Amino acid sequence: MDYQNRAGSKFGGGGVASQSATNADRRERLRKLALETIDLDKDPYFFKNHVGSFECRLCLTVHQNDGSYLAHTQGRKHQTNLARRAAREQKEGDPKSGLGMLTAGVQVKKNAIKIGRPGYKITKVRDPLTRQMGLLFQLQYPEIVPGVVPRVRFMSAFEQKVEEPDKNFQYLLIAAEPYETCGFKLQAREVDRRDGRFWTWFDEDSKEFWVQVLFKTEREERYAAAPGLASSAPRR
Repeated sequence: MDYQNRAGSKFGGGGVASQSATNADRRERLRKLALETIDLDKDPYFFKNHVGSFECRLCLTVHQNDGSYLAHTQGRKHQTNLARRAAREQKEGDPKSGLGMLTAGVQVKKNAIKIGRPGYKITKVRDPLTRQMGLLFQLQYPEIVPGVVPRVRFMSAFEQKVEEPDKNFQYLLIAAEPYETCGFKLQAREVDRRDGRFWTWFDEDSKEFWVQVLFKTEREERYAAAPGLASSAPRR
């Protein structure tokens, strides 16, 4: 922000920002911080109402834009309500289910008997055109319940209860009855969800589930908020 023409400031100096400018700068910093860990498409408390405003179903607050909502998620009220919700779910849930980090994730029947974790293989991949880095997950479900297709969900570091939250990481959860849900710790980079970049496929014959995750390039992440600067076309 340009402060050099404000009252009481010298030419070329920083100047004194007004209260409204300070609040706007704070909200922008909180929005950028939240974008590092929150995917609005997967946020269960994010809701767009019929008048175009955004609501937080957890705190029952209304916000004029997504930036205001993201800033709200980093505030004390939202974080306190998240902790209360997690404590209540842990108290009401089954302590023997082994789902410490899945309280906000996939719903599991309490009377389901788990038969262990599926076998898996992780391979590093790289798109030959865009040079995007990513991971390919292969999981084996030989005893999967007929008619069940594994489900995938991304979880922020602040939702899990296994370790101390670290904004530099996120989690990929894959669930399928009657197996235990698998959680993979990934970098907190934005996932490219365009066609052909992020995909899942379940082979009914071999009972094998495939998930490919490609991260956006540093340039796309840097200029994602600037229209016209982030090119979606692959480099030649």
